[in-house]
Amino acid sequence: MRSPDPVSEPRAYQELLLSLLGDDDPAEAQGQTLAALQRVLADAGERLRERPAEGEWSVLECVGHIVDAEVVYSGRYRWILAHDEPPLIGYDQDRWVTRLGHQDDEPQELLDLFGPLRTANLALWRRTSDADKARVGQHSERGPESFDLSFRLIGGHDRFHLAQARRTLAAVGATAVGATAEGSPGV
Repeated sequence: MRSPDPVSEPRAYQELLLSLLGDDDPAEAQGQTLAALQRVLADAGERLRERPAEGEWSVLECVGHIVDAEVVYSGRYRWILAHDEPPLIGYDQDRWVTRLGHQDDEPQELLDLFGPLRTANLALWRRTSDADKARVGQHSERGPESFDLSFRLIGGHDRFHLAQARRTLAAVGATAVGATAEGSPGV
């Protein structure tokens, strides 16, 4: 599955991520991601750094990107809640994956960063009023995005990139034990 370009096709990108979340509770979905990341890394074994093709991400790079998104959205959530319509800077995901060296990361270090951030973001979501969840920031590429929309997008984003990691496992010949029959992550 290819993702619409988040810059040139922002609405299609948002719709894809929201469709992957569906009617699921975004906090419950996100609460399952750490375990899903642990499973996909375990399933990858020695092949976690193998890329299925030139220009495609390895399992480790998929995981690194999910962690990067959690770092970025941790700030975005807080800017949206604390400021009036703050600017939300976009980022080039491929540049981050490459320049931050995710291919050389240690998997446990990524998980050690992700876990506490996700826990803090879930706690922030739970204690935020519905009125404050409607507060917006101005995304530099996609326009207004509320805390609610941003939080839901990350639920779908997790699922998209976990499925990408599972497809990578299949392409490099690793066992995809945690995948469902449709090839989606066990989230």
